[in-house]
Amino acid sequence: MLPAILGLSGPVLTEDERAFFAETGPAGFILFDRNVADKAQLRALTDSLRDLTGRGDLPILIDQEGGRVARLRPPEWPAFPAPWRFAELYEIAPISAIEAVRVNAEALAVMLAEVGINVDCLPLLDVRQEGAHDVIGDRALGAEPMRVAALGRAILDGLQTGGVLGVVKHMPGHGRARADSHKELPVVDASREELALDLAPFRALHDAPMAMTAHLLYPAWDSDLPATISPTIVDEIVRGTIGFDGLLISDDLGMDALPDGLEERASAAIAAGCDLVLHCSGAIGESRQVASGLGEMTGAARERLARAMARIGGKHSVHEFAALAEKRDSLLAMIPDAAA
Repeated sequence: MLPAILGLSGPVLTEDERAFFAETGPAGFILFDRNVADKAQLRALTDSLRDLTGRGDLPILIDQEGGRVARLRPPEWPAFPAPWRFAELYEIAPISAIEAVRVNAEALAVMLAEVGINVDCLPLLDVRQEGAHDVIGDRALGAEPMRVAALGRAILDGLQTGGVLGVVKHMPGHGRARADSHKELPVVDASREELALDLAPFRALHDAPMAMTAHLLYPAWDSDLPATISPTIVDEIVRGTIGFDGLLISDDLGMDALPDGLEERASAAIAAGCDLVLHCSGAIGESRQVASGLGEMTGAARERLARAMARIGGKHSVHEFAALAEKRDSLLAMIPDAAA
């Protein structure tokens, strides 16, 4: 099995993709707007991926956070609130906020499971900081670590109840970044003591099934290499201080924060200790470059993947979606208009 999660070029598999995926056997796939037309098409696409690989537990990922990060959009699918809305509700009613974000995640899972998607790249455990770049912004669950952890735990629970796994991100913390890692390498000039705040939500949810790394440079831990390709950060901080023993996935290798070419990035991420690399563009030539930098998936990574996928919970009927969304909306209505 190739230790990679790869993107697709369009709404159906091409013959070149079929041949390449059959030859290399990627660990999973990730979907974007370009892969989505309607429910029937999307279900057919996810079914075709499982048929091609012969794996009923094949992880098929999506970034469906709510707010500005959503691949499934109206009118075919309903809009979901940005995560920051639940942080606002927490200010006035913490218990209600936790329940609202849980049922919101459960509704998300019901929607995704209906079309064959079983992994959502959510929740963000990045602690929002003043003066940081807006690449996180309203995607965050708050500016206080334990609040982020409480809401993040509820999201994981809600997703799992609805039949979908969550991926905590961006480990070890993206909330201080003053640049967009899609475009350049952010440098986080915070001390080890200050970074303890960023680690706190990840430590609280260290038992999550999957996590995604951050392409950020943290000189307090490693002055040379960003987290995704830093053996020091993966071993000492992610596996050590945080205590995460789940499936560790790189953020997208196509982002400009990483040095060198795709082959070198893929090799460096696995060498650093990531279990899988993520490549999102769907350009098959780029996917071939990624594959050329990889060997077989390690036994430890296979075990972590199997352990994660075995945690998918029971699925709800799509008929329950409306009730879950209605409950969420009634709780969010508690937020004063000024905060909306």
